[in-house]
Amino acid sequence: MKLLITMLALLLISGTVLAAGGVVKEPNGTAPDRYVYYPGTEELGEDEVRIVAAGTGMPSARRSQAATCFLVELGDGQKFLFDIGSGSHANLQSLMIPSDFLTKIFLTHLHTDHWADLSSLWAGGWTAGRTVPLEVWGPSGAREDMGTKYAVERLLEAFNWDYMTRAVTISPTPGAINVHEFDYKGLNKVVYQEGGVTIRSWPTIHAGDGPISYSLEWNDFKIVIGGDSAPNKWYVNYAKGADLAIHEAWMTAKTMIDKYGQPPQLAARINLTFHSSAQAFGKIMSTVKPRHAVAYHFFNDEDTRYEVYDGIRATYDGPLSMADDMMVWNITRDKITERMAVSADDAWDVPGPRKAPAPDRTRKSEYTQFTIDGKFDTSDVDEPWLKAFMKKHGLTEDDLKAGQ
Repeated sequence: MKLLITMLALLLISGTVLAAGGVVKEPNGTAPDRYVYYPGTEELGEDEVRIVAAGTGMPSARRSQAATCFLVELGDGQKFLFDIGSGSHANLQSLMIPSDFLTKIFLTHLHTDHWADLSSLWAGGWTAGRTVPLEVWGPSGAREDMGTKYAVERLLEAFNWDYMTRAVTISPTPGAINVHEFDYKGLNKVVYQEGGVTIRSWPTIHAGDGPISYSLEWNDFKIVIGGDSAPNKWYVNYAKGADLAIHEAWMTAKTMIDKYGQPPQLAARINLTFHSSAQAFGKIMSTVKPRHAVAYHFFNDEDTRYEVYDGIRATYDGPLSMADDMMVWNITRDKITERMAVSADDAWDVPGPRKAPAPDRTRKSEYTQFTIDGKFDTSDVDEPWLKAFMKKHGLTEDDLKAGQ
């Protein structure tokens, strides 16, 4: 229902009466115009960019909106994740992209709604056949213990039991996370340059020192991911020339009181000091003048979105998306197309082109004799299917002992 309402709204906002899907001229014909995106069915053009919003919501969990995560896919096959907030991994999974293609993650800052599902991507991709470590880029902090490297190292310490048991039963290689920390104070500084892609960062103003924004440049396209911030001069300066400019537009102070249970002083202060009001978002975009602006970081409900929309429209009249989970933008030289993805709730992991590494036989089992002595013998019922399975796949008894 929410998808239908969104699509109808897009048609109305465009001011054009369209036949959904285009005109079908024969009984066995197909609709020529896809107004929704079906993951895994559309190959990007060589000179095209696709962005998928895998999370657009808040720290407070809800099924309809995960926390911040944007996937950028380029026409040459390169893929980049910007933030991976709580709940967003499930939306990424629904896109049915092999885990080997989702290994480059760029964090804007270390609030849970921007990186909490790194642990889920790490472990989930590991068990689904990822063959390489994750690569994480993120800002330093004003102190060592406030930076990305410190955070990721402690994440791995917290999940040590997870790591040690999977390292011995699967393979330790995909369980590594390589951290590329950079100075949060860098002004439009290049933090990644490879394969024709240049990613730059600049500071934002959000809760404390450390948070940053990114721009991704490829083939003369420019995508800007603002992260969280109060209005700041760096975004206004460095986001200019963007094809797609993503920036937060916070929920109104009224909604913060009525719906989110916050006191009036915080409801006002949050819109002014460490987030951006809808009106401020509009002023920023009126200054930047992107080809298309994207507002996110509000609960996109029927009874709240128009307060945010009206606030933006008071100060900005350019192309605009009110971001929701699974919204998709295809960017070409001629146009930017906004659609909603229709994806599977029960998506399975999709194998990639590389074979998963074999277990490391030199690693010691994490079982002690105490646990081994507790095993209940079911060999009599397992043997019939196991014998045929081993023969079919060329397995030996030694293959079954890895990690044991």
